[in-house]
Amino acid sequence: MQGWKGNIKKNKLTPLFFFFTAIFISCLIVSNIIAVKLINIFGLVLPAAIIIFPITYIFGDILTEVYGYKMARLVIWLGFFSNLIVVVFIKIAEVIPPAQFWDAQQAYSRILGYTPRILTASFIAYLVGEFLNSFVLSKMKIWTKGRFLWTRTIGSTLVGQLADSGVFITIAFIGKLPLLVLFKIIITQWLFKVSYEALVTPFTYLVVGFLKRKEKIDTFDLDTNFNPLRLFEI
Repeated sequence: MQGWKGNIKKNKLTPLFFFFTAIFISCLIVSNIIAVKLINIFGLVLPAAIIIFPITYIFGDILTEVYGYKMARLVIWLGFFSNLIVVVFIKIAEVIPPAQFWDAQQAYSRILGYTPRILTASFIAYLVGEFLNSFVLSKMKIWTKGRFLWTRTIGSTLVGQLADSGVFITIAFIGKLPLLVLFKIIITQWLFKVSYEALVTPFTYLVVGFLKRKEKIDTFDLDTNFNPLRLFEI
């Protein structure tokens, strides 16, 4: 590391940054809405969110790799507050008395009416998982001097997704399911998400390469404060 300083540039909010931020937040919100449905994939029973939620980690990796931890931190918090707004207004719509001729109130509540415990688990797991993912990738980029992108995208996902699945399943279902069942669910979801990340690694390479060339930026977080609460520091 001696004598190596990396490429440090002042980040700026560009159209491409906003574009990928929008994708990140959209995938997050959609995953929380469709998570209520259980699907069968190769004999594994998983929430439907499994088909889109890992994309938030992929784009989280891309944002951290190109723009750095500070910008990724901003996006993570934007995703959190955007999702909170969606949840609040879905709940408000649920409690407002329905029109007399509208007979789908029960269906609405069943699909969109999250319990407080599930919501708490979801919000905490999201923040813990995303911040760990971004932190690990940022640190690994320094350790590898910007080489071997695949090691940090997969390595950060191993940590972030394990934390996400572990926190969510534990908070949401502990006391309702045996510990062995909880452990199996956590490991199954974790392995599926990591495999998802590994399969799309070529796509990640393409997008990262495109953004670095187009934006002319490749951020190394050498002097970054990694406190996740400093959301207004960019």
